[in-house]
Amino acid sequence: MSDLQKTFAKSKLASLPPEPPLREEEQEPDLEQQQTEDDSSSASSMSSTGTVVPTATQKPAPANTDWMRYFAQELYLEHSDGSAAGSPHTKYHVYVTPPATPKTPLIVLHHGAGSSALTWALCAREIRRMMPDVGILAVEAREHGSAVYEADGTRSTDMGLARLRGDLLAMLALTQARLGWAALPPLLLVGHSLGGAVVVDAARSGELGGAVIGYAILDVVEGSAMEVLGHMRTYLAGRPGIFRSVDAAVEWHVRSRTLRNPTSARASVPSLLVQTESGKFVWKTDLGRTEPFWSDWFTGMSSKFLSARGGKLLLLAGTDRLDKELMIGQMQGKFQLQVFPAAGHFIQEDLPDQTAQSIVEFLKRNDRSTLVLPPKVSDLLAQGKKI
Repeated sequence: MSDLQKTFAKSKLASLPPEPPLREEEQEPDLEQQQTEDDSSSASSMSSTGTVVPTATQKPAPANTDWMRYFAQELYLEHSDGSAAGSPHTKYHVYVTPPATPKTPLIVLHHGAGSSALTWALCAREIRRMMPDVGILAVEAREHGSAVYEADGTRSTDMGLARLRGDLLAMLALTQARLGWAALPPLLLVGHSLGGAVVVDAARSGELGGAVIGYAILDVVEGSAMEVLGHMRTYLAGRPGIFRSVDAAVEWHVRSRTLRNPTSARASVPSLLVQTESGKFVWKTDLGRTEPFWSDWFTGMSSKFLSARGGKLLLLAGTDRLDKELMIGQMQGKFQLQVFPAAGHFIQEDLPDQTAQSIVEFLKRNDRSTLVLPPKVSDLLAQGKKI
């Protein structure tokens, strides 16, 4: 979100020329001339939350099997509290590559609003190239690929931060059960935009106990996020609402500079869409429906980021995004800051290699699983050694 701060002040988005919502009959630009790169990548769209559930006249965009290039497994984790017939139930969607051993860290990746787990595809692959044994868990929030149903069978539209935190914790617990882990491995929580707010809230809650090594957030701070929220309606009014094809949607993301990496865009953009009966494509997630929750997502985030236990990493696309509280914290050395001025809001997609490098270095500095402690004095005495 914070990537839009300056441009919203000028009443237009980044380098995107003003463009009214597209009508269904309008011609969308074709991307056939740009199809020279391999379809191996990840991308995401602008913030939004509130999935358009496919109906009889809608169906998901063509299946994107590229996830197999980046993750070992795709899991659908269903759960019901079982207290009575018609109890609330969930169907979570995650991608996972298990860690090599029970003590090897698991990097948990949470996307931003309106995005999907495949926003991390290229970054996740690069992390695994650098650290082949590390585990990766990329989750999808409710109304972004995961679904939560009320007791009466209706789909939950509650996108409050507490709910999203609960979903993240549930996905971790269900993944642990599905894969037969005796305990959670050491965790590094990583979140982009809204995902950053969710992982910080999870770390601050203490519900994961001592499993959390640290947490990293990408291009989101409380001050700039709250400022941008006042302009979201303007942005949504100017964003195309319909595309003739998946290729056209990919092309729009690249042309508008929402995403600056065409390779990445081809992997994740299909997961952001559903297809109508007419064959055209619309957004799977509707940001406007979540407006009541926007303030809740980011209020108090800076304080929670600074006070939660564990190592702290903040990756930004520009230093102007730091609010006062974080500026003070940064000067006091309370967290690590890295800036990528060549990236847009989607740092993990625009610069996946550099993002992965930062995450890996941060993990190595904070990973306690490889820490070798000196022997206890009592053990040395018991062995008859002189102290």
